[in-house]
Amino acid sequence: MCGIVAYVGPKDAAPILLEGLQRLEYRGYDSAGVVVANKGLKMRKVKGRVADLAAAVPARFKGATGIGHTRWATHGVPSDVNAHPHLSNDERVAVVHNGIIENADELRAKLEADGATFLSETDTEVLAHLISRTVKETDSLQEAVRLALKRVVGTYGIAVIDSERPGEVVVARNGSPIVLGIGEKEMFAASDVAALVRYTRQVVHLEDGELAVLRADGFNTFASDARETAKEPLTVDWETAHYDTGGYEHYLLKEISEQPDTVARTLRGRLDDRFHVAHLGGLNMDARETRSFRRVKIIGCGSAYYSGQIGAQLIEELARIPADAEPASEFRYRNPVVEPDTLYVAISQSGETYDTLAAVQELKRKGGRVLGIVNTVGSAIARECDGGVYLHAGPEVSVASTKAFTSTAVAFALLALHLGRVRDLSPADGRRVCEGLRRLPGQIKEILALEPQIKELAYKYAESQSIMFVGRVRGYPVAREGAQKLKEISYVHAEAYPASELKHGPLALIGPEMPTVAIVPDDELLDKNLTTLGEIRARGGRVLMVGHRVADSKLADDCLVVPRNEVELDPILLGIPLQIFAYHAAVALGRDVDKPRNLAKSVTVE
Repeated sequence: MCGIVAYVGPKDAAPILLEGLQRLEYRGYDSAGVVVANKGLKMRKVKGRVADLAAAVPARFKGATGIGHTRWATHGVPSDVNAHPHLSNDERVAVVHNGIIENADELRAKLEADGATFLSETDTEVLAHLISRTVKETDSLQEAVRLALKRVVGTYGIAVIDSERPGEVVVARNGSPIVLGIGEKEMFAASDVAALVRYTRQVVHLEDGELAVLRADGFNTFASDARETAKEPLTVDWETAHYDTGGYEHYLLKEISEQPDTVARTLRGRLDDRFHVAHLGGLNMDARETRSFRRVKIIGCGSAYYSGQIGAQLIEELARIPADAEPASEFRYRNPVVEPDTLYVAISQSGETYDTLAAVQELKRKGGRVLGIVNTVGSAIARECDGGVYLHAGPEVSVASTKAFTSTAVAFALLALHLGRVRDLSPADGRRVCEGLRRLPGQIKEILALEPQIKELAYKYAESQSIMFVGRVRGYPVAREGAQKLKEISYVHAEAYPASELKHGPLALIGPEMPTVAIVPDDELLDKNLTTLGEIRARGGRVLMVGHRVADSKLADDCLVVPRNEVELDPILLGIPLQIFAYHAAVALGRDVDKPRNLAKSVTVE
């Protein structure tokens, strides 16, 4: 769930490792460490931030090969001792590791019986001892890593160095990403391209079960049975500037503000004015195959799941195909029935979310047709799926998703338009939706201009102990995502319910101390939603209404008026003021906005 960086080349590794780890801070972590090879292994690691680690690294910390890590605790509390890297008892081998070794206790017991001494509570230290013992027998770091990993059950992305082979780094992956960076007479590896883009744009993604040996003059990749594999580098189009705050106080505010441009990029080249349809060549399906699907099933986690709920409604409304969304973390465990006439859609900003990836792999094993909606080219989910849609939203650094969430909803609108025009959506309705999609970037700019008003409201409601979010049909997934944003970055308890469900239980919570954020679009359900506001007000509840008409605000204490689009597309716009609201509430409460506690950007463990 955290960050790995590795380097081998002619330069001092430590500054490169520290800079790479700083680029990965957005992923969430509690400790950090580096080790370099130079007449032995030199290591520094600390509980705390990368800045604390940099302060602990001495000036004379030389070595042209090294590995670094930011840790998010799974086995053992955050501490200096539990921080990565981990060394073997003879201090010959150092390992950094993302993932979870499920049989760590069993392996630890065997190693202790064989004389190993463990210093940490982590599962990762098992790898250091296993590899150290094996490398003495094989005299090959690559073979030692390969054989050690054959004894491991679980997920891993690892980087390993051996003090007796200071010009070599071995990396491997199974369920946790590892990306190689190809430089000029130098090689890099990382868990995310964010750590690489300052040095190279040429990258190679390892597949599950693959290993790679990195040397300054190049690399070789191998399958788990030691067969050499062939890999073609990709050129990434993300630049170092994408990972800077660009003058904003936080990455989150920058990414919220980028949404007019990111939505425009998601739409670019995909709308056809002649036939009023969406061009999505990456789906890899012809019209006949597209018409054969009788149902759409969408899977994702967190905000991706909520965007999937918006997507399911868009598909049902525009394409008239039954559609629903489900958390990927539930789907993969419940032995789902995989139907040949169902189209499955997996969503992940990073393309590496482990629960979603595992669900995709299960679907593929059972013969399901799976599309991916991801933001990261070359990611594991993108490679596993039969086709899909890239968001082109650019890197999202803040842990809380904003621009990727909005671009995902736009991508679903494109998919729904594509499916609808193949089926029964008329050219006139196709034109109407196309025109609505084109209006989105300009309307998002209008919403961003409301920031001073939204900030004032956020400061007003930030001291609440709990906030209810409600919405009906199209508004319900917007309410769920609004509650998610508020709770994850401000730590204010927030719950979302369908507005019609209030009287079936949650209304008992409503009172002066429990404000409600109500999503009230000007659609066919307006009168029903206004009735709900009346029920809340009758019980002394305060209401912040997010909707389209000022005239309806008499039933609310406060009102945010959002530009109208086509009714099917309105949820895309209604969610954006809730992002701004959550951001300013978090700032008002002094929270670490970009790195909320206990959370990581890419959840690559179960």
